[in-house]
Amino acid sequence: MLRHARKSLRSLAVLLPAAWFVAGCASVAPGMHYSGTQGSSDAGGASASGADMANAVLKPITPQLVKTENALREKQVSQDISKLLGKPVPYTIDSGDVLSIVVWDHPELSDSATTAVGMQPGTGSDASTFATTAPPAGFIVDHQGEIQFPYAGNLKVAGLTQEQARNLLIGKISKYIRQPRVTLRVQAFRSKRVYVDGEVRNAGLQSINDIPMSLMEALNRAGGVMPNGDQSQIVINRGGTNYQINLPQLVQRGVNPGSIMLADGDVVRVRSRDESKVFVSGEVVSPRALTMYNGRLTLNEALGESGGVNPLSGDGSQIYVIRKSGQDQVVYQLDGRTAGAMAMAEGFELSPKDVVYVAATPLANWNRTISLILPSALSSAVGVLNPLK
Repeated sequence: MLRHARKSLRSLAVLLPAAWFVAGCASVAPGMHYSGTQGSSDAGGASASGADMANAVLKPITPQLVKTENALREKQVSQDISKLLGKPVPYTIDSGDVLSIVVWDHPELSDSATTAVGMQPGTGSDASTFATTAPPAGFIVDHQGEIQFPYAGNLKVAGLTQEQARNLLIGKISKYIRQPRVTLRVQAFRSKRVYVDGEVRNAGLQSINDIPMSLMEALNRAGGVMPNGDQSQIVINRGGTNYQINLPQLVQRGVNPGSIMLADGDVVRVRSRDESKVFVSGEVVSPRALTMYNGRLTLNEALGESGGVNPLSGDGSQIYVIRKSGQDQVVYQLDGRTAGAMAMAEGFELSPKDVVYVAATPLANWNRTISLILPSALSSAVGVLNPLK
């Protein structure tokens, strides 16, 4: 039995140099390692994204690259929203609105005359049925944009303001009533609506009334943006076209968000911050998924919120940002050991779905490889020394 133990120990002594050689080869290429030539890569071990990174473009992070990327980002987010900007205008009547019309000293022409005969509220179930089925008191603008009024006949009021419709009605009935005094107002605004969706407290339809419906007005009526809502990711859909609205950026540029006027049929959606996450992995103290704050997160902030580079195993010269650009992947590399590296990291803006990866040091990879090989060799030696009875 002692002879078998000595033989196993001799085998272990032969295996250890080979293990060290394999570990040394592995330490040359950490978990993600790229050569310094742009457009080439040498991925040793497992790829961080699981995809083929051989065609990834490598770009070292330099002050010039930070300046270029920021200028490109500014150009991409500067969507033309001039079609959304405007000044508040008076409300115009349209089909579906209900008008309240009162002719002074002529109660027979009041709204009560439009209530159908026999449609009077009762008690119990009859009262509830009347409340849900009875037509609203007033003059309803039909699908042709007209109302029917005594002495005036069919009166087309669609597209007119309340003042214009009042003057038109006075002109019609002045033939029958001397110097008529008329009060006309919209009693129920039912013709124009917008829909607010996403991270707001009260999502749903909102009627456009005599108060100008700006973007800020719509958000306030919806209860405001939720804490998880991203004010930099507000989408307005009008006529099949999406307009990206970044509220903090508009304020920074001196554009009043209240000048964005909504129109009938617009859909406003406030996206969640969870849709704009950045993933930090590799040799950091606390790998995690980070949410961007109002669409902004720098590389320095991402590393800081993750505890920074692991001082025991992280290679500060191999900090990567993996970004998907169309069908390709672009990999940015920051050498954290160079002077001014943290300043460049603070100026480097991350994009949603970016992956920040910190590679391990060659010594850390060597140690991990040894830890995988040694237990199996030692187990076989121990098994010979302590055979099962």
